[in-house]
Amino acid sequence: MTQLSLSKGATDVPLLNVTIGQALRDAAAKWGGALALSSRHQQVRWTWGQLDSEVDRVATGLLRLGVAKGDRVGIWAPNCAEWTVIQFATARIGAILVTINPAYRTSEVEYALNKVGCTVLVTAARFKTSDYIAMLREIGRDKLPMLRSMIALGGEAHEGFLQWEDLRAEPEPAALAAVDAALSPDDAINIQFTSGTTGFPKGATLTHRNILNNGYFTAQTIRLNQADRICIPVPLYHCFGMVLGNLAALTSGAAMVYPGEAYDPKLALEAVQAEGCTALYGVPTMFITILAQPDLDAYDVSTLRTGIMAGSPCPVTTMRQVMERLNMTEVTIGYGMTETSPLTTQTATDDPIEERVGTVGRVHPHAEAKIVGLDGETLPIGAQGEYCSRGYAVMLGYWDDPAKTAEAIDGEGWMHSGDLATMDANGYVRITGRIKDMIIRGGENIYPREIEEFLLTHPHVQDAQVFGVADEKFGEEVCAWVIAKAGAELAVEDVLAHCRGRIAHYKVPRHVRIVQQFAMTVTGKAQKFEMRKMMEAELSVQ
Repeated sequence: MTQLSLSKGATDVPLLNVTIGQALRDAAAKWGGALALSSRHQQVRWTWGQLDSEVDRVATGLLRLGVAKGDRVGIWAPNCAEWTVIQFATARIGAILVTINPAYRTSEVEYALNKVGCTVLVTAARFKTSDYIAMLREIGRDKLPMLRSMIALGGEAHEGFLQWEDLRAEPEPAALAAVDAALSPDDAINIQFTSGTTGFPKGATLTHRNILNNGYFTAQTIRLNQADRICIPVPLYHCFGMVLGNLAALTSGAAMVYPGEAYDPKLALEAVQAEGCTALYGVPTMFITILAQPDLDAYDVSTLRTGIMAGSPCPVTTMRQVMERLNMTEVTIGYGMTETSPLTTQTATDDPIEERVGTVGRVHPHAEAKIVGLDGETLPIGAQGEYCSRGYAVMLGYWDDPAKTAEAIDGEGWMHSGDLATMDANGYVRITGRIKDMIIRGGENIYPREIEEFLLTHPHVQDAQVFGVADEKFGEEVCAWVIAKAGAELAVEDVLAHCRGRIAHYKVPRHVRIVQQFAMTVTGKAQKFEMRKMMEAELSVQ
C-alpha cells in the first residue's frame, strides 16, 4: 500500500486551556522574582511580578478609556517594553491587538486602521525616517472615523495625543477580575496583516488558544525553561517576535531580551554577551549578517545553545556556521505562516544534522500536515504538491472577509499555504517552491500584485510586472518592469520617487526597468519566470 504524505503531531501533552492574561498571572505566581524582560535600549528590566503589575495598570487604563472586550487596539511601534505591555494588557481585558508594521506608510496605516475598525492606537512618535505623529496628522482624523484615542510613546507631549503615562492607572482588581471572568481561550485576541495577492492586506484573526499554544509548543521543542534567556532581534509586530518570542517565554519562564528597537547585528551580539542569552532568533539574512561581523570572535557567545531560524529558506552553509561559530548546536528551523499562529513544522534539537539543515522539520504537536495535488488529493510520499495544515493553530479567518477565508481554509479545516513541498517517509517536510509568485525578502513576505497596483497609480505608467530576483544579502529583491503610457516620458527615478514614503521601504523595487513589452505566453499572460531569468542574467553580468 502506498504511503501518503500525511502526518499527525503528538497529542500526549495537552493543549493549554487558558487565556494569555491568565497565563501571565500563572507566570507571576511561579517565577515572580525572576527576570521576565530586558529591553536593553530602554534600560528596562522587569521581573514576572513587575511585568504583571505593569500590565494591570495599563489594562485598567484601557478600561477607563472605554475599551471593551472585542474592541480593536492598534500598536504601531518598533520593539520596546511598552509593546509587550500592550500585548498582554489587551489580552487581559479581551481587546483585540492589531499589530501594525513599523515600516508602513500613510496609505497602508489608513487602510489597516479602517479595515478592522481600531478605536485606540498606541504609537511611537517616530522610528528611523518615519515621523508617525506627522503621518497620522497627514491622514487626518476625518479619514479614521472609528479611532477615538491615540496614545504616543516616548514621553513628549503631542497635541491630540495622550501620553503613555496617562494610560498607566492605579489597578482596579475587581474590574479586572470581572472582565477576566467573561473571557474564553477561543476569543479573538490578535489581528496580523498579511499582504494579499488582491493588492490589499488581509487581517489574519487569531485567538488566545492559537498563539499561546504555538508559543508553548515552540518553547517545548527548543527545550526552554526559566534558566533560558531569548535574544529577540526579530520584530514584535510579527508572529516571530510576539508568539515564538514573547509567548514562548511566558509559557516556559524564559526571559525576553530585546537588543534594540530594530535589528542590528552588533546590538544582537552585545545582548547575547551581556545577558548570557541561551537562544537567538532570526531570519537567515540576520544570521548571515551576524556571521559577517569582522569582530565576531571578540564576542562571548558561549552561553548560546538553541534558537529558531525561520522566515525564508536557509542556506545549508549558513546553518552549519551558526552551529559552529555561534555555538548554537541545538538551533532549529521552523516553518509556518501568520494564518497558522505561525509554526506548524519545526526541526527538533536532536534531529540528525541532514534533516536539521535540509528540511523544515516535522509537524508540531496537535497539528496535522499533508501534501496535496491539484485535485486536492493527498499525494504519495516524496511527491511535490501544496503544503496544507490543520489543527488548533489555524486562524479563525480573515477579518471581515469570508470569501478570502473560504479560499484559504477548506471545508475540512485545512489551511492551504500556497507553498510547494514534499514529505518523506519519516514525516520531514521540505519546502520546494511557491505556487504563488510571492517574494520573500529577508523574511518579509511581499506580494507583487500589491506593488503592481500601486505602480499603476502613477499617471504615466501603463502596465507593471513585479517579481523577485535572487539576491545574495536578502535572498530575493523586488524587481519591476514598467511600460510607459504612449507619448509619456517616464524614467526609472520617476518610478522610485512615486514609491518612496508611500509604500514600505522593503516593497520599493530595488531594480526597475522601463520596457516596451513583457515576456508573454501565446495566450497573452506575462511570464514572470522568463523575466526573472533575463534580469538575473543581466544582473550577474553587471
